[in-house]
This record gives sequence, structure tokens and C-alpha cells, in this order.
Amino acid sequence: MSANQQDLDPDSTTDMEVVIDTEEELIKECEEIWKDMEKCQNKLSLIGTETLTNSNAQLSLLIMQMKCLTAELSQWQKETPEITPLTEDVLITLGQEENYQWMPEVMFQKLRHDLEMVLSTIQSKNEKSKKDLSREQQWLDEQQQILESLNVLHSELKNQVVTFSESRIFNELKAKILSVQEFKEKLLVSLGEFLEDHFPLPDGNVKKKQKNIQQSTVQLITLHEMIMILINRMFDVPHDPYVKISDSFWPPYIELLLRNGIALRHPEDPTRIRLEAFHQ
Repeated sequence: MSANQQDLDPDSTTDMEVVIDTEEELIKECEEIWKDMEKCQNKLSLIGTETLTNSNAQLSLLIMQMKCLTAELSQWQKETPEITPLTEDVLITLGQEENYQWMPEVMFQKLRHDLEMVLSTIQSKNEKSKKDLSREQQWLDEQQQILESLNVLHSELKNQVVTFSESRIFNELKAKILSVQEFKEKLLVSLGEFLEDHFPLPDGNVKKKQKNIQQSTVQLITLHEMIMILINRMFDVPHDPYVKISDSFWPPYIELLLRNGIALRHPEDPTRIRLEAFHQ
């Protein structure tokens, strides 16, 4: 069959045309037969419109059915069935139909192969997912053990909490304040001793640069006293820490504080100074 099909491939177009013409002729014959049957049916319908009595209604109906079947039988007897010749065109057409009948089986085989491939892929993915799941489960177990250990430690620390009374806290704060005050006093004493040793008051025998200036009778204060005045002013009146320069301030010490950045002049009143805010 395949060898004959290969030999007749060049004339396949002509063969298909012949088959199409044969089909068209069969369709026309069927249409003509159908028209004849409709005519017979119409005639039977006209016959059936006669008025029937109640006694012979069933008999008349059976007679009508018999006439219809008889007319249809006679019509079929008049027709002579055509035998399809076994020509090359018909054989080729039959071979193609046979191939078409085998096509579903081929398609099912291909579908089965594709499904087997998909199944193997899904199985491999499932194996990988199982490994990942086991690894994640192990990590979860470790985290749960850590959480349990932390909970145990938390409960132990919670039981070891010691409640402090208000009086004990007050006494501890009071002791710390007294300790800070003592340390402050020691610093101030050390600062005073350092300043008295290295920055004493001027002697009365110091020569004046201008001979005509009368000697002031105001008692000068030490550098330590000047710094303490500035410190007390800053903490007592923080919104206005400036101090008025009086005659008791020795000008060289004022210049010393200003040049070394320990004190600052008022931006609008040069006769007032303040201590630099080192604590801010």
C-alpha cells in the first residue's frame, strides 16, 4: 500500500478531484431520493385527512402506516445501488482513511511519553523537596532547643531578682552625692593651692609704667577667687553668667583668662566677662 502511494504521489491532486466529484454525485442522488420521499409523505398526509369513525380509527391508522412503509419499500426497490469500483483513486482514499484511523494511537503514544517525562521530573523535584524539608526540620529543632535553653535561663534570672527598698536606693544616692561633693572640694583645694603657688598677687614694690597714676587703695583678689566668682555666677545664674569687672580684678589676670580661652567678654559690654561653658 505504501509503495503504491509513493508511486501515485505526483497525481494526488487529480485523484482528490475525482473523489470530490464522486461525493458530489452521491449527495445529489441522496437529495433526489429525499425529495421523492417528501412527495410520498405529502400524499399520505392528504389521504390521512379523511374523517374516521371511532370504530375503525385504529385500523385506519395501521393501514396508513402500512401504505407509508410500502411506498418507501417500492422506492428503495426502484433504486439500484452503485458498486464502488476498486480503482487506484479509491484505494488511495481508503489507505488515507486507514492512516487516519491509526493516528489517534500514535498521538496517545506520544502523549504517554510526554506524561512519563513529566512524571520523572516531578519525582525528582519531590526528592529534592524532601531533602530540603528534612534540612529545614533539623534547623527548626535546633532553634527550638535554643529557645528552650533561653526560657530556662530567663526563669532562673527572674527568680534571682532582688527587690530593693526605696530607703536603700535613697541611701545609696545620698552616699554617691556626698562622695562627689568630697571629690569636688578636693579639686577646688588643689586648684587653689596651685594658683596661689604659681599666680600670686603683685608686690607693693612693683614699679608703675606711668609715674603720675595714683596708687589704688582697692584690695586686689587672687586669681583663684576670680575663677570661683565666675564659676558660682555660671551655676547660680545660668541665663546671665556675665560678671562686672571691678577694680579688685587685676588686669593682667583678666588678660590671662581671656587670651587662654578660659573667659569670654560680653559681645556688647566689654566691661563684663563670663567663664567658658566647658561643661556643655
